[in-house]
Amino acid sequence: MISRIPRSAPLPASLPPAGLDGLDPSFSRLVTAPESEGLSVTHQWHILDNGPRLAELGVTPVGTILCVHGNPTWSYLWRSLVSQATDAAADGREAWRVIAVDQLDMGFSERTGVSRTLPRRVRDLGDLTDALQLRGPVITLGHDWGGVVSLGWAVDHPEILAGVAVLNTAIHQPEGEAIPAPLRLALLRGVLGAATVATPAFLETTLALAHPPLAESVKDAYRAPYLEAARRGGIGGFVADIPVDDQHDSYPELARIAEALRYLAVPALALWGPRDPIFSDRYLDDLVDRLPHADVHRFEGAGHLVAEDVDYAASVLTWLGDRGTDLGALGTAAGNPSRFVTVPDVAEKDDDEDLDPNRFDEGYVKPAKQGPPAGLFRYLDELRDSSDTALVEMAPAGSKTPTVVTWRLLSKRVRQIAAGLTMVGVKRGDRVSLLVQPGADLTAVLYACLRIGAVVVVADAGLGVQGLTRAVRGAWPDHVIGAPAGLAAATALGWPGQKISTARYIKPVRRSLDVAYSLGDLVSLGVEEELPELPGPEDVAAVLFTSGSTGPAKGVVYTHGQLAALVDALSTAYGVGPGTGLVAGFAPFALLGPALGARSVTPDMVVTSPKTLTATAVAAAVAAVDATVVFLSPAAVTNVVATSGALDDADRAALAGVKDFLSAGAPVSERLLAAASGLMPNATAHTPYGMTEGLLMTDITLEGIRDAALTLGGPGGVCVGLPAASVRVRISALDENGDATGELSDEAGVTGEIVVSAPHVKDHYDGLWITERESRRGAPAGERWHRTGDVGHLDDQGRLWVEGRMPHVIVTADGVVTPVGPEQRFESVFEVARAALVGIGPRGEQQLVAVIETVPPAFGVSLATSALASAVRSAVDLPIAAVLVVPHLPTDIRHNSKIDRVRLGEWASTVFTGGRMTRP
Repeated sequence: MISRIPRSAPLPASLPPAGLDGLDPSFSRLVTAPESEGLSVTHQWHILDNGPRLAELGVTPVGTILCVHGNPTWSYLWRSLVSQATDAAADGREAWRVIAVDQLDMGFSERTGVSRTLPRRVRDLGDLTDALQLRGPVITLGHDWGGVVSLGWAVDHPEILAGVAVLNTAIHQPEGEAIPAPLRLALLRGVLGAATVATPAFLETTLALAHPPLAESVKDAYRAPYLEAARRGGIGGFVADIPVDDQHDSYPELARIAEALRYLAVPALALWGPRDPIFSDRYLDDLVDRLPHADVHRFEGAGHLVAEDVDYAASVLTWLGDRGTDLGALGTAAGNPSRFVTVPDVAEKDDDEDLDPNRFDEGYVKPAKQGPPAGLFRYLDELRDSSDTALVEMAPAGSKTPTVVTWRLLSKRVRQIAAGLTMVGVKRGDRVSLLVQPGADLTAVLYACLRIGAVVVVADAGLGVQGLTRAVRGAWPDHVIGAPAGLAAATALGWPGQKISTARYIKPVRRSLDVAYSLGDLVSLGVEEELPELPGPEDVAAVLFTSGSTGPAKGVVYTHGQLAALVDALSTAYGVGPGTGLVAGFAPFALLGPALGARSVTPDMVVTSPKTLTATAVAAAVAAVDATVVFLSPAAVTNVVATSGALDDADRAALAGVKDFLSAGAPVSERLLAAASGLMPNATAHTPYGMTEGLLMTDITLEGIRDAALTLGGPGGVCVGLPAASVRVRISALDENGDATGELSDEAGVTGEIVVSAPHVKDHYDGLWITERESRRGAPAGERWHRTGDVGHLDDQGRLWVEGRMPHVIVTADGVVTPVGPEQRFESVFEVARAALVGIGPRGEQQLVAVIETVPPAFGVSLATSALASAVRSAVDLPIAAVLVVPHLPTDIRHNSKIDRVRLGEWASTVFTGGRMTRP
């Protein structure tokens, strides 16, 4: 049974008072709707409806968006969507009618005096749409418990349904997990009535969840329908109607809706605020499990009131615009059943029956599977009986002696761990977060997960606790495999997933870390080596997180086919294959060693802190695998060069055997690359250009850089060479506002956003539909392209030059300026070690400020001396407003080498608006 639900005193519906912030009163109307099921009862509803305005404009809408608020809000929540949809229609764009309801006992709708449970609320909404004579196509949009009500209406109206969309909501409460703490508190005996009805505490608590805080006028608008206790009964009723267990009266209806969603194949959209203390990412994970085809976007920084935190309305209308005629074809006239939604009788379904949407829906087709991607597992299979070295771990925990792992042992461990993972419930498609330092354990676990079709989630510890937590929770893994430090953080911070440790622990430690199994347990369980079918190339293989240097780290999704294509690209570009010794001070390439058939080793270093790598450590790693290829990040190279004085004759002899030296991850200066090449005199020095979304896009050698340096004029920048095999590079030109609006072009000398395409470019961003859409903007239909966020140009030889990042483009009154070229010219001044160019002031009238590190380094922040400022200004043909000297330019978290120009620009703006000259 449900808790005793507070009832509202019967009160009629009314129109909202005039003057509510952002609400056009002309959209408000009252509608009378009879109750269904033969009762002679009618109710008055308040709704926001732009239909009459569209009629005045002479516009026929393409469909209707039916918006349902949750608790304790009202239709005011949807005001921006009503307004934006109307403005779009007035501008001649696609016209959508928006109907935003106040549920009965809520907002300015009638207070019925009757308890309204979930089944009744779903019927109520149907009664209203019947009274409105609503026709298709209809898109439902719900928030909070309005999400459940709207989806209940959706599965009951397949004949006019064209799509569903939700903001933060909960479709189902996972078994064995308590409902969110704030709701548990509100449901306590003696608290429910006082917190939700007698006082506005529940309402005020909800309003306080906005990020940033709501303006007082907006809060007043939300409060307007609930000023007296007599009008707040619906708030208490909604809370009491939360199905806390399967004995609750509303539980069967919630279960019916939740299960029916598995058969709902219309387009779906979920816009989510991850900072929600009520409907956390676990509810999004459940929703995606039920609607795997849904487009999802997580707005980092937004919370429960995501409709207030971000411009959700523009996202909804963009999503609808992308689907346009498809949605119109889905939603048909009333009475003509849609073939896209078939909901079986949940009560009669066999629990063991496979819930394959294809059994019920001819419009939903799973991708056809192709043959296995042999590229990732080829050498683990071909060399499974070889005693040759597969990888070396230079400094395993608790030992000073390197660990050598043969192909025979690595292949055996991968098979055993893979089988063991299957035994403990890890399934194809499950997400497995790896919190393990690069080495033998990580390599074996990674390939074991890939072998059984599990999706590995890799987030760099260099993101910091907050960034790593955001990344892991966003990916919502089913399992976590970690070393002690990683598992301790996962447990303390409440990261999701079954915990598996890399080492065996005594029972008290296992309990404290919430460890279910160890890798040793998996090996023991997997001795039979019974493995499932190989995953196909279209199966998702990995979610790799970006560095977070340009905002919150993004999850980048790769399929097995795309990773196999990356292996092929690296093998083609650098000849890495069986017999090659590979030193990888850059974790992604260390993990690809077995797929390449190479002997691989990670030097003795803290991988998340590249500056910990020394020259002697590189030499030792080279000697350990007789390496011919070395790959290091620019920050690591800087310290290797700085510590090269410690090399002895044996170290230098080992380094002389290197044939190819690569450094990538950030721009690498000719001076630094040349210094590193001096340590490896027989190596060809390369600096590939790429990003997490595409790890090898172009390549250039030291000789190529020197040749490019002879190029005079132009905007300058860092030359990153010619496209790698199978890679296409295009430029989307910048307009006068500094935005990349140009068509994709390979014309020489045009500055714009760099756009790339290749078989090994990412599949998509994880849970970032809007970001992914922008990433593919302007791409030819059916082709996979990626907007890199870098700005640059192609020269007449087809070489790519990088001029900075899109967020770093400066727009002055005289035109658009990209930073890297001017910075290079600043650095030609004798006293300048490093430089950054930033803009301060409003875009379009920004002033140019040079921020520099000097030789020797300055002790504090100051304006440059007149002589130094004059030299810096003389280096460029630009109006430099000021020159600031700092001890150290701020860099990104992961690479420790990319200048954080956004942070630097904000700091410079503060300095010139009266702030103190503290270090940036």
